[in-house]
Order: sequence, then C-alpha cells, then structure tokens
Amino acid sequence: MAWSVYTQNLEDGLVAEFDTNLSGLGTELGTGAYNMSEVLALPMFKPEMSGQHDQGGDPKITCGFQCLLNAATSPACKLSEETITYLNQGVPYELKLNLMDNVKEFEGKQIKTQVRVVFSDKRLQFTEREQIQEWKKTHLGERILDIDVPLSYGIRSFSLGEEELNMVEFFWDPADTVQFFFKVNCISTEFTAKKHGGEKGVVFRIHVDNYLQQDNTNIHLFSASCQIKVFKPKGADRKHKTDRDKMEKKTLDEKAKYQPSYECTMFKQCEPYNARQGPVASNNHNSFEHSSFSSLENSLLRSPLGNSLHSSPIHEPHRVPHSECEGDVLHPNSTMEETSDWLKQNRFQNYCKLFQNFCGSDLLRLGKDDLIQIMGAADGIRLNNALQGRHVRPKLTIYVCQEQQQVYHALYLDRPLVSELQQKLAALYEEPVHKISRVLRQGPTGIRVLVSNEMLQNIPEESVFVLQALTDPEGDTYTIVMK
Repeated sequence: MAWSVYTQNLEDGLVAEFDTNLSGLGTELGTGAYNMSEVLALPMFKPEMSGQHDQGGDPKITCGFQCLLNAATSPACKLSEETITYLNQGVPYELKLNLMDNVKEFEGKQIKTQVRVVFSDKRLQFTEREQIQEWKKTHLGERILDIDVPLSYGIRSFSLGEEELNMVEFFWDPADTVQFFFKVNCISTEFTAKKHGGEKGVVFRIHVDNYLQQDNTNIHLFSASCQIKVFKPKGADRKHKTDRDKMEKKTLDEKAKYQPSYECTMFKQCEPYNARQGPVASNNHNSFEHSSFSSLENSLLRSPLGNSLHSSPIHEPHRVPHSECEGDVLHPNSTMEETSDWLKQNRFQNYCKLFQNFCGSDLLRLGKDDLIQIMGAADGIRLNNALQGRHVRPKLTIYVCQEQQQVYHALYLDRPLVSELQQKLAALYEEPVHKISRVLRQGPTGIRVLVSNEMLQNIPEESVFVLQALTDPEGDTYTIVMK
C-alpha cells in the first residue's frame, strides 16, 4: 500500500513538471518572425561608421548586410585558408546584396555599390594599373568586369568607368534585394609572369564597397571580398571536378583538415578599397572620378547621335544603344567579316572567335535551342532575339514638332526619364546633349512647369507637343518648352 502511494505521488510530480516545461513552447514562434538567417548561419556584416565619416555630430548608423556570390567554393581549401571560387570567363554570375536590419533608417535613400576585380597578391596590387593598361592594349573594346543588364534586378542605375575597366558602380534601394549579374572577361593566366603553358594563374578578388549617399557625401557602410580564379570557358567546371577527385582519394583524417564545398560563396569583411596604402588605390580612385559614365537610363535606349557624343572608340562595343543594335538586322547575304562586325556591334564580341567561319545565312539557320546549347541560356536567348530583330516596347511614345514646322517626330522613351528625353531632343535639334539645360512644359494659363521624371511617367501615351527652343541668359545653352 505504501509503495503504491509513493508511485502515485511520483507520477503526479513528473506530470506537473512536464506540463511546466511545455507551457512556454511555441510562445516565441507565435509572437515573432522566424529568422531564417540564424538557421542558415549566413554571414552578416554589421559595421559602424568610422569617426572620419561623422559630420555635424550625427549619430552613427549601424546596418547588417548579406553579400553572397552564387557560385560554389573549391573543396580543396584547408581550414586555415580562405575559400576560393572558380569562375568561367565571360559567363554571368549572380552577386546578391541585401540589407538585413535597420531598413527604416535608410528610407528614401539609396546605396552606392562599387564592385571591382582586383589582385589578391599584395605585390601585384602595386602594379595593378599598369597590368590593366597592358591587358587593355591586347583587348581593345573589352572590359575586365562587365554587367549583364538583362539578368540584373533591383539596380536603379549603373556606371562604367572608361579608365577603370575592372569596376562597375551601381545604385540601389536599401528596401530591395539586389541581384547583380556580372561577367569577368579576363583569365588568371593572362597576368602570370611567364606564359609558357601550364601556369597556375593569379588569384583575383571580387571587392565590394558600399556607401550611403547623404548630403552629396559618401558615407562608408561596409566592404567585403572573396577570392576567385577565372578560367577559360568550361575550365572552372573541370577544375572543380579535379579538386573533388583529389579529395575523394584522401583519408578521413586528411579530409578533416579541409573545408567542405559550399554552394554559395560568402564574402569576408575587409577594408575599403580606396583606404589601401599604395599607388594603385589612389590613382585608380582619382581616374574614375574624372571619367565619363554610361548610366542605366541612357544605355538601354539611346539615339545614334547621343551615342556618338558620349562614347570613345575603345569602348564603343559597350556603348552601342539597344535600339541601334536591333535596327541593324543581320542579312542572309552578309559575309563572314560583316557577321563578325554585327556580333561586336550587338555586344557578342566574346563569341566572334566561335563564329569566325559563319556567314549571315549560317548564323540565321541556328535556332533558339541551338544557340542556348552553344552559348548558354542568357546569351543564347539574347542572340536569338537580336537575330529576329525584336524591338523592346517603349514605355512612352510622344510626338513632337519644332516651331514653324509641320512634320512631327516620334520620340520613344524606354524609361520615362528627363535624362533620356534630353538626349532625344538633342538628337532632334542636332546639338550636344549638354546644350539642353532643362525642359519645361506649358501648363494652364500659359505657366511653365519644370519637367521631372514623375511628370514624364504621368504623360498620356501618344501625346502631341510643339517644341520651342529658348536661349538661356548664358547664351550657350537652351531651354526647351513643350506646348
């Protein structure tokens, strides 16, 4: 009898204790959002503004970033070493940037990101500018780092420096996730001291600097980088297979000394690029500030005259406007040389060697599936669209007529922006775009309203305007009035 009472009391105590332990289960899940970053253990960079960037006693801004490259790391990296990622030359890769916390502090602002391909070896960093200039001489019209505009997402505008062939600068909204697709057009063995075959090739870094634009100043937020090696097409895949085969032959004890291969490359926080000591960082930084850029809004659709005003002969393949590329259709009777020129004009210069024996009829016989199999999905679809002569539908079409003329001209705006409208008007008046200082629209009772991006976005489709050109007080610029 005593034993049964003792057993009953013990069971009651266990049940009560078990109920108490389970009483709080699910409370946290019910009241807060599930943080997937903690489960994935993705790296989050949480820098603070350094004292040199603080102005006017403003409080420091803290933010958390995620920076990921959608490419697998090598399985042959030791635990004590930094990971390295193998990339194929001329193939688009995704770089994803995301602001994780304190998003409200960045409302209404934009972040400027500079992405560079630089040398990882400190000795090569001091001759970086000279190395790039030597590469430029043998690769006319090409860039070391280029952006793939059709695949990229969340980018407001971007710039390509004429001197810094290894950098792309773009702007984005902190509330969005940016998917920046880039191509590296050089290979690691091009910068080795002796090119006798069988070289290992130098190691590059993808270096990312992020700045907050505030009151015409750049406030540094964070910088990160990762190591890469660039191979000829399909070379990175073969190198991955070689590393995997080597690792499979190692014993379990030997494998324990190596890092596993990750599907994505996680960037490592580092110092800003322009803060490095040495002639390379300072010279390159200054040269970029004085170079001319091609922004996103005027690179997607630009008139032939506007293109000639802002492009240099060396960078012409990267500044060919979309409309001009699509208007110049490849014909079946085009020769091999004309076909090669057409490929360069339409930004397929990396495939000129592949199609060097193709004439116009040969290239036109290739179907969409054939091109995708040869070039990959992104470039294959793009070349197929170019061969078919498919035009991008403009967002806004307006008809304009100069004063004292009766003939109207159609202006097709791919993106309703004032900068693009100014380029179209400059082409119409056969004047450099910088000659047009501003554009006004005549409103009710004859008032003149400054045309903004928001106004353009609300202009009805196929609106009709009469243009009046007024000379500014300075005498060398003009104001265009749309009546």
